[in-house]
Amino acid sequence: MKTWQEKFETIKTPQIKILDKAFADMPIHCKMLIATPAIIDTYVRAIPKGTRSTFQTMRNDLAITFNAEKTCPVTSVIFLRIVCEVAHASFLKQHSTRGITPFWRIVDLKSPLAKKLSFGTDFIVEQLRKEKIIL
Repeated sequence: MKTWQEKFETIKTPQIKILDKAFADMPIHCKMLIATPAIIDTYVRAIPKGTRSTFQTMRNDLAITFNAEKTCPVTSVIFLRIVCEVAHASFLKQHSTRGITPFWRIVDLKSPLAKKLSFGTDFIVEQLRKEKIIL
């Protein structure tokens, strides 16, 4: 089984697909971006300290950046989980959030993704409190 880091490094090229049928919140013939873990990582790293973004905002922003209409919700959530798991593993190694991807700024605590994270949500809550995003 691949490690989270190996999964992060495996998918390196974004793709644009034209949908031949409606999918999720996208209509038929929609120009859909399939991002990469690295693209998601770059996006999350750009979220300013003390602020939050949403998964939907990320999907819309990435679609615009890559000249698509929408970003695939399924692959995006998978890639965001990979980013979270890699960042948390780095935190465990260095015992610091310095230099790691601040995924707590985008993961909704009530989302299915948050419930799937191997380390739970306490870490996210702690970081949000440290940044005074939640009290």
